[in-house]
Amino acid sequence: MRLFVALDLPDGLREALFEVQDDLGFAREVPEENLHLTLAFLDDQPPQVAQALHEGLSEIRAPRMDLAVRGAEVFGGARPTLLAALVERTPELAALHDKVGQVARMAGVDLPRKRFKPHVTLLRFPRRLPDGAQHRIGAWLADNGTLSAQGQAETFSLIRSTLHEDGPRYEALATYPLLP
Repeated sequence: MRLFVALDLPDGLREALFEVQDDLGFAREVPEENLHLTLAFLDDQPPQVAQALHEGLSEIRAPRMDLAVRGAEVFGGARPTLLAALVERTPELAALHDKVGQVARMAGVDLPRKRFKPHVTLLRFPRRLPDGAQHRIGAWLADNGTLSAQGQAETFSLIRSTLHEDGPRYEALATYPLLP
């Protein structure tokens, strides 16, 4: 199973981010129901690891947290792969990210050590960008680069991702509450 752990976005924040999406004529929009903030990408895992993850994630105690979107950015460097809304990295969000990472490692997942840059993917770009794509991306950033939205996260989930031709399909295997 291809798995990841995500912070579930509150409805108002998810709706606000969905509204600013623009396919640019060549990018694939992330469906509104798939918008999330990834806490850990776990890749392909066997059922026993998924069960250990679920048990560990069930034990996490973390507070509900305010999420603040502060701008947008293109990821991928010289060959852009996606456009994302940037989420402010708060101590609460960083602590939850760290706890999820600890649970994943204890379950036997080999997580790469990399800097956590909280974001919500809005658009995915094709491997080969068409002519004029860089200009259209730049225009989108000029119009939306100061993107601002907020909401309070109340849950996080263990999600199975199944790849299809038209994009990934997500299924929440378990959802865990954040404390009031």
